[in-house]
Amino acid sequence: MAKQKLGLANVETTPVYPFNVPDHADLRWVSIPEDKKSIGVDQIRELINDLNLTSYEGHGKVAIIESAHAMTVNAANSLLKTLEEPPGDALIVLVADRVAGLPATVFSRCQRINFRRPAAAESLAWLDRFQPGTNWPKPLEAAGGAPLEALKALERLSDTDSMSKEFADLAERRATPLAVAARWAKYEPRFVLDWLSSQIQSCIHRHSGNSDGATSSNLHDLPDSVLRRIDRRNLFCYLDTINRLRGQAGGSFNVHLTFESLLIDWAEGLSDVHRPGSMRSSKMSFMRG
Repeated sequence: MAKQKLGLANVETTPVYPFNVPDHADLRWVSIPEDKKSIGVDQIRELINDLNLTSYEGHGKVAIIESAHAMTVNAANSLLKTLEEPPGDALIVLVADRVAGLPATVFSRCQRINFRRPAAAESLAWLDRFQPGTNWPKPLEAAGGAPLEALKALERLSDTDSMSKEFADLAERRATPLAVAARWAKYEPRFVLDWLSSQIQSCIHRHSGNSDGATSSNLHDLPDSVLRRIDRRNLFCYLDTINRLRGQAGGSFNVHLTFESLLIDWAEGLSDVHRPGSMRSSKMSFMRG
């Protein structure tokens, strides 16, 4: 979209990885700085100033805000007027993989374009072109069917295999939540929460008897009887809590205590989950580290 707007040649018809930001005088790319965990107000103010300048090549200006859901409140607020009335012939693209993290005031000013997750066969074909001869089904499954995440999952298969076994062991009381939480707390919180989210989504599909368009759960030896003991509504509540944690800024909750709470809930079969916010993990997750 940005390349077409700017008149750049050789617009790819399929995704290219790793992606290189095009070098163009009229393109501004805003993302989370390496030493930060969010997009700050100064970055957005600088972007707005750039957009108000005359287009260098006459095609208009393009701004890409990657991980727009990671903008601070002040950053999002400072963008509102520009979203409402973009200067000149400007195109502003907000990329967000968790739209719930976008303020309603920002979301309402944008045209929403959803990108579907590709089918497993399509993803595997793309991955095999990227790195031929690799056994991609398992990393793709571990990544919840997301091909770009599968590239990362390939490097962490030993970790996800271990987590899968421990998560299944918890469900059958072969492991203790406190011990597993202590091990998982050594990983990056986002890695653990992303993995948990994909696993619970897979469990929901299994519970529903619907595997179309979804990868099956890769939990080791998790029998159907375990899922049958869990109310599907409670799985959705559990997933909601995990996804809300994924949307929180790093450092806004105590990682160790939160993992303990999540895993205790799972080990108990989500028996006390009846509505969003009622879980122990939902209460504990907002504790400061």
